[in-house]
Amino acid sequence: MAETFPQLLIERVHEFGNAEALREKDYGIWQSITWNEYLNHVRNFCQGLVYLGLTPDDTVAIIGDNRPEWIYAELAAQAAGAKSIGIYQDAVVKEMVYIVTHAQVKFIVVEDQEQVDKILEMWDELQGVEKVIYYDPKGLRNYTEKFLMYFPDVETLGEAFAAENPDWFEQKVAEGKADDVAILAATSGTTGNPKLAMITHRNLVSMGRNLMQIDPLNPDDRFVSFLPMAWIGEQMMSFACSLQKGFTLNFPEEPETALANIREIGPHSMFSPPRIWENLVSQVMVKMEDSSKLKKRLYDWAMGVGYEMADIRFRKEEASRSMKWKYKLADWLIFVAIKDHLGLRHLKRAYTGGAALGPDVFRFFHALGVNLKQIYGQTEASGISVLHRDGDIKFQTVGTPVIGTAVKIAENGEILLKSDSIFAGYYNNPEATAESLEDGWLLSGDAGYFDEDGHLIVIDRAKDVMTLHDGTKFSPQFIENKLKFSPYVKEAVVFGGDWPFVTAMINIDMENTGKWAENRQIAYTTYTDLAQKNEVYELVRNQVEAANSDLPPAARVRRFLLLHKELDADDAELTRTRKVRRRFVAQRYDDIISALYSQNDHLDVETVITYQDGRTATLQTRLHIETLNGRSQGETGGR
Repeated sequence: MAETFPQLLIERVHEFGNAEALREKDYGIWQSITWNEYLNHVRNFCQGLVYLGLTPDDTVAIIGDNRPEWIYAELAAQAAGAKSIGIYQDAVVKEMVYIVTHAQVKFIVVEDQEQVDKILEMWDELQGVEKVIYYDPKGLRNYTEKFLMYFPDVETLGEAFAAENPDWFEQKVAEGKADDVAILAATSGTTGNPKLAMITHRNLVSMGRNLMQIDPLNPDDRFVSFLPMAWIGEQMMSFACSLQKGFTLNFPEEPETALANIREIGPHSMFSPPRIWENLVSQVMVKMEDSSKLKKRLYDWAMGVGYEMADIRFRKEEASRSMKWKYKLADWLIFVAIKDHLGLRHLKRAYTGGAALGPDVFRFFHALGVNLKQIYGQTEASGISVLHRDGDIKFQTVGTPVIGTAVKIAENGEILLKSDSIFAGYYNNPEATAESLEDGWLLSGDAGYFDEDGHLIVIDRAKDVMTLHDGTKFSPQFIENKLKFSPYVKEAVVFGGDWPFVTAMINIDMENTGKWAENRQIAYTTYTDLAQKNEVYELVRNQVEAANSDLPPAARVRRFLLLHKELDADDAELTRTRKVRRRFVAQRYDDIISALYSQNDHLDVETVITYQDGRTATLQTRLHIETLNGRSQGETGGR
């Protein structure tokens, strides 16, 4: 039985041979790659790397968009007994230096000139890197650095290696063991530099097998690989599941065309973090804003029917005959068109994970008839530990443990996990490993509990759960997700634990809010200018009041402001998976937080901006602070 990814690849080649394995859209045309061609690329690139000096102790870093070459490079490293690490393609130089150095990388495989230029910028800071291999040569013709190599040239070296060592590849793959480290996966790094989790073949293969037992996919099912392969969720689907089931992976032409390509493909399965689902909801809401009155009325009626049907299904009740007919009509009139436009029409199942998804977004998709399911897991658990089952979905929960996974709640409320998918530890960091693993149990760092049906409810990161002065416990993330259901709110950071009431710092969605302003002939110049318009404050105030309406009084947002800039991963305010680095944000914007709890209705801030040529400028902005009704005068004050 195959134990490693390369062994699974050979197994699928014997099963499917010249059937389609990979598809990539290039110059507007879908190009197919068979399983035999897939294996040949992996074999040649593996042998080329070994010819250049790759050993089982080495690490290969891969940076770029989702392309067949990423797949080849990862499997090639593993076939040689080595390991790979994925780096997010939008990582800045400082992040890349940290990961490449910490992972002791010997070869870096990159996509294009942009990534090569980043490597050149940090080359003097890198130790141990011998070759940088690129697979898109555009713009690189005149680069003369000796450490640069073209991907096909490495494959040519591999062919020459095979001529002298004809059986080497198959023998080497056969030597692979389940407990060999397959990848190093960088954690999200919400509290500092990311740690590198050692994920073995056993971890990933068992996770893929367990998921496919619960929600099976067939070889003829369609899947679009569009999320960064550095993310554990994409590793699970594009490697662990596809190599076991043999379904075709489809790669978008460009990241910007991903949603359009999804509409073309019409996938049967889709796994995305909350930001993708939130963006899709925003698309629908904004388009409906521009629709005719008749279409708006039809939409509102259909969504009312959809929500009613979704709630019936959540309660596991049988809908009445009239309800079924109404839903069928709503589906025919409205839902089919929306799902078709979003590329969701053929979905058997859809998953959300990586962070909590707001209940409003969750109910929205179930109203449309999209079988969206919450998963709970983390990098150290190879992606999934808990999952909703078909027909047993409760949007307040994350489901029940997957096959082979044990979950228990510690005395302090922390969620503990144990399975074959739990990682082997952090690379070169035994102290952090000891803090995360205890007698085989993974200490998740999340607070949660089981409900009466055995469903796991995740409250928040244990360190982020806040207690107000009146003793009320609340989850900032829950409130933030309710705020982000609005198409005009892109990001929200909620405060309150050390303060007498709850406040929020909000990023508007530039595209949707800008379109809203243009439709009302509200002139603006920049993001900062738009965010401080009185009309925009009124718009967002209505969204905050809507989110407050079903929150306990003590957990309602009492004061908020619209931030003058977007929170950005490049500024270390967000992780690469768009999770807020809450502690860092609280430190950076300490003056804003203090102002939210003062009696002032504004705050003057200075922002230093850096132009591409290195020049800097200081901008001064006055931020308005909005106070909602219901706060008594005595509720202001300091910590």
